Amino acid sequence: MIDKAIQAITEPRRRDILHLVRNGELTSSAIASHFDISAPAISQHLKILEEAGLVVVRRAGTKRYYGIRREGFAELMQYIESFWDDSLMRLKEAAEEEERKKHDFNKQ
Repeated sequence: MIDKAIQAITEPRRRDILHLVRNGELTSSAIASHFDISAPAISQHLKILEEAGLVVVRRAGTKRYYGIRREGFAELMQYIESFWDDSLMRLKEAAEEEERKKHDFNKQ
């Protein structure tokens, strides 16, 4: 699912859609009104976001409401933070190694 989420957010319009629905649900037509592309093109973007686990769809009659799927973003954040955690650990280890070298040099 992480691969699909990363692919989904590489497209600028999809990121714009996510910004639109981050605070609450919107219908697909309300989302489409913010863009200068066709409603079917917006529907395709929404489908990709849904398949990536970043939005959820709620049907009410003939309307579809789209909202953020927070769990999808939590998974994505965990993945990205794993790189940050690794980098911090390597930085810590390098600093400790440098400190040991200084300590060993001062002993001589």
